[in-house]
Amino acid sequence: MLFSSLLFAASAVTALPPLSWGEKFHGESSKLETRQSGRGLGQGSDRDGYGFHSGYFYSFWTQGGGTVTYNNLLNGTYKSSWQNIQNWVGGKGWNPGGPKVVVYNGTWNGKNVNSYLALYGWTRNPLIEYYVVESFGSFNPSSSAQRKGSITSDGSTYNLFQSTRTNQPSIEGTKTFQQFWSIRQNQRVGGTITVANHLKAYEQYVGKLGTFDYMIMGTEGYGSTGSSHITVVEQGATEPPYPNEPNSRKDNN
Repeated sequence: MLFSSLLFAASAVTALPPLSWGEKFHGESSKLETRQSGRGLGQGSDRDGYGFHSGYFYSFWTQGGGTVTYNNLLNGTYKSSWQNIQNWVGGKGWNPGGPKVVVYNGTWNGKNVNSYLALYGWTRNPLIEYYVVESFGSFNPSSSAQRKGSITSDGSTYNLFQSTRTNQPSIEGTKTFQQFWSIRQNQRVGGTITVANHLKAYEQYVGKLGTFDYMIMGTEGYGSTGSSHITVVEQGATEPPYPNEPNSRKDNN
């Protein structure tokens, strides 16, 4: 959930590595979760959703006016589109997160708007929101953050930053908490993220992390219009992470 003013750049398409269990899982390719904000939602109001779909954890959050449609698809895939949204973030992944090797791919259409694509997660005790930003648009999320260092991982340098959110939305309600940022220099839409490298760097340069809560390959939009179609898996996985979890809800549209 964030929810600051930012998001990512440069639209791209790359080929996804084949998944051996792909289309067999649950035998479906339908969308299961659609969320819209705007009509009937007052400025400053929030809506959220989370649960399981097609063996993956998903999370969705939106605030304020505009419209966003988020669709869960087969396995670790989701689609989103948004128009003039105040702020939203959503995606698929894991609960809990942690030092996984994440492989993702797909498309993102948000060039020159306030948006980004990031591996996004939380810890508790302490409450921390973290982003591994793979691509961003008209607003650099590190603009108002404190530089802490840099690491080299997965073919690029990532610059590390810390910022403080004061009395803002979080997974524990309105709280004050720290944000950790890894900002990739060579922006991309698709590749491998060795999460352990970023988590170790956070603890080295910033401070101790807490107990892992959820972690998603997320799309975020702020005061902008755009779309995404993203697939995420854990490297080496032979099946979805939560094969026994039923889908949380059906799409009524």
